[in-house]
Amino acid sequence: MDIYDTYYMHGVAQAIEATPSFFKDRYFGNNKVFKSKKVLMDQKAGKRKIALFVDKNAGDIASARGGFETYELEPSMIAPSRPMTLDDLEQRGFGESLVVGSTEEERASKLQLEDMTDLSEEIGFREEWMAAQALRYNGVQIQEYIDAKTTGKKNNIMFYSGSNPASYTPGGYWTTWAIVKADVRAMCASLAKYKLPAKDLILGHEVWDAIENLQGLKDALDNRSIEAGKISEEAIAPGVSFVGILNFGGFKLNVFVSYETYIDESNNEVYIFPEKGACVTAPGCGETLYGAVTQIPQGEKNFVTFEGTRIPKLVVNEEKDMRKLRLASRPITVPKFVAPWRMAEDVIQ
Repeated sequence: MDIYDTYYMHGVAQAIEATPSFFKDRYFGNNKVFKSKKVLMDQKAGKRKIALFVDKNAGDIASARGGFETYELEPSMIAPSRPMTLDDLEQRGFGESLVVGSTEEERASKLQLEDMTDLSEEIGFREEWMAAQALRYNGVQIQEYIDAKTTGKKNNIMFYSGSNPASYTPGGYWTTWAIVKADVRAMCASLAKYKLPAKDLILGHEVWDAIENLQGLKDALDNRSIEAGKISEEAIAPGVSFVGILNFGGFKLNVFVSYETYIDESNNEVYIFPEKGACVTAPGCGETLYGAVTQIPQGEKNFVTFEGTRIPKLVVNEEKDMRKLRLASRPITVPKFVAPWRMAEDVIQ
């Protein structure tokens, strides 16, 4: 078996276990893979149609099937790569003993799997970013790059036209529990109006710091969240903590606080979820669509289209004794319904 064969590597890439995440896994965990670079997003409105009473002589009244709209999207490609040289094979790897005792071929095979796992993790971080972007903007604002420093075109994919139905304007800064409760309940009611579930409240870390000790918050605690009279904070995913279940006028919400950061293209540390933001939504509100990747496999002359969440490509430069592994993906995180979340920016000063 040739471990460097493109089709073999494709199978290996699909089997790599994804790095646990919060936004992607909880809200966009369902993956759909397409056979073309473009994907189809089906979007339903919330169900509000009510059945009619019928006259005793009418028998029945036909009801049309629930309508939905389909949008054709072209996700941008993510394609991190990593070269492998003879120096890489001769250097001690992370966690290895000083005396490795393996051949160059064995080390090359091991490094290739490690590189593929690392590159898949990088793509996973970008998917997590896209999931948080979708919740924040009801769309994904993408800046493509020609190389590591040169910007290309923008590919902003928004899930609405006109005004953003997922945007909520708070009634005031969250300085009292009464204001917090009124705003969150209004966000929940806005979703309930369209029969959309409200199960989770996601807070930026500065918001939680500001409201944690507000008078009245403890009274809103669901009994299951009380531990020795205090809110029980628990890290449930990298960069996110679960602080309890709070009752907002009958809407009992799981409250999560996001602390995760990433390093952006300008080498700045940025929070993946806005520090002063709040979002109400429910698990499974969206899904992740993957477009296909077309490339020329190593050793072949014709273009081949591959479908999957991770598409590997190996390039060998015999003259320079160098091999490069590229891992590509075309993901886009999308909502299943029209605006199945409500996002409020700057709820605190």
